[in-house]
Formats: sequence, structure tokens, C-alpha cells
Amino acid sequence: MAVAAATLPLLLVLLVAAALPATSHGWGVDGHLMVCQIAQGRLSGAAAAAVKDLLPSYAGNNLSSLCSWADDVKFRYHWSSPLHYIDTPDGLCTYSYDRDCKDEDGVKGRCVAGAINNYTSQLLTYGRSSASQYNLTQALLFLSHFIGDIHQPLHVGFTSDRGGNTIDVHWYRRKTVLHHVWDASIIQTAEDDFYSDGVADYIDTLTKNITGAWSEQVPSWEECGKNQTACPDIYATESITAACDWAYKGVDQDSTLEDAYFSSRLPVVNLRLAQGGVRLAATLNRIFG
Repeated sequence: MAVAAATLPLLLVLLVAAALPATSHGWGVDGHLMVCQIAQGRLSGAAAAAVKDLLPSYAGNNLSSLCSWADDVKFRYHWSSPLHYIDTPDGLCTYSYDRDCKDEDGVKGRCVAGAINNYTSQLLTYGRSSASQYNLTQALLFLSHFIGDIHQPLHVGFTSDRGGNTIDVHWYRRKTVLHHVWDASIIQTAEDDFYSDGVADYIDTLTKNITGAWSEQVPSWEECGKNQTACPDIYATESITAACDWAYKGVDQDSTLEDAYFSSRLPVVNLRLAQGGVRLAATLNRIFG
């Protein structure tokens, strides 16, 4: 495979990461797994072949097995940390690429929307040269992860609380922060309460909704205006709206979040996971089509 040599450093990174304590970022491991597994089932023939070619052999042609790789390598690729989120002005509940897509040093384009555009551009070089200047395996894994991240509402949150990371809450009896509630706690509680087979059963339910209850909405989810290959600005705008309408709403410092919050926010989480999977597939289909 043309990229086999490039995947050797990736394997070393994964082996080191596996030895580190587990952490939860983005959607958390299960959330990212769901996004990527939904996406892989919706790939065109050309996109499926390209993904198989770019994935390292030890992945077993399973994109979801490496969908959290971008979180695992933050310790090594420190430059990548700002690429997982967008900070927006407190209380405005709006997103603007020109205003908001920058890192803490003010470097433009250093946010999750900019990263999606960047790695999309890199992947568009696939097949054009036998010796690409990019590591396209890593580009695929970053893009797949970041499309998941941008659909998590608090990855497009307020600057002062770092997307809910400084808002202490209790999730039932467990102390945590609001950001982690949306990364993992809602998903984990749903798995415990409703899905006896865990994440596999959860994915099956979302997939059935995509082809059933949500089927009329799916074409609009897949659309990307102005002949764009990727359209992260749409997803970021949706996320800050959801953050204001659902994630932050009714939550104060040291709030206790229980059944009422869980039951009303779970449909939002389910929708964003499904949209992330559908849109990742649509983006990869456009890239490799």
C-alpha cells in the first residue's frame, strides 16, 4: 500500500497512547465510534475503497476503531489541541469564522472548522500523486474526528467557560463538568438505561432513525452549499445554537443534573451524533468521488 511507510509512526503513537491513562474528549470514545461507524456504512464505492487504502492494516478496514486517535495523540501533537473546538463570544449564541476561528494566540484558522477545511484540502490530493506531501492516513483520522467534534454543541461554546469545562455540576451523584456531560455522560447513561448491548445497540437505533424517522431530513444534512466539499460553518452555527438552547440552558455553577435534563437533552445528542455520521460520509464521498 502506498501509505504503509507513513503509518509506521502512527502505530508507534498508538502504542504509546495505549499505555497512558484513559481520558475523555470530544464525544468521548463511544460517541466518536458511533459517528465513524454510521459514516462508514454510508460510503460510496470509491470512498470506501479510498478509506480502506488509507487506513493502516491493523485497523481491519474499520474507521471507527481509530476515530478517537486525534484525542489520543494530543500529548504528542500539542499543536493539535486548539483544533478540536471553537470559542465564541459569551452570550451572543452566534458563530463567525472570521471572528471566532483562531487559537488563544490569535492565529487565524486554528479551530475545528479550520482544521476540517485543512484536512479536506489535504485529502483532495489523494490519487493525484504517488508521493503526496501530506500524511493522508493522519488527514483521514483527523478529519473523521473533527467532524464528530464540531457536532458536539459545547465544542462551539463560550470563551469564558471553555465550552462548559469550568462549569462544575453533578451528573446525578457524580461530580463532573458540563462539557463532560455532553462528551460522555449523556451517552453513557443512555447506554446503561436503554441499550442492553451497549454502543452496538445504540448505533443500530440511530441508523434505523436515519433511514426512517429522519429520512426526509437527511438530504438537507448532506448538502454543502456553493460547491464546497466541506461546510463546517453550517455545523458550527448549529452547535452554538444547540449549546445555548440546550446545553447551557438552566445550568448554573454546581447544578445537579438528573432525569429532567437527561431526558430533554438526549434527543439533541442523538440528532447530533446522527448528523455527524451522515455528514462525515457525505464529505468523504465528495472528496473521493
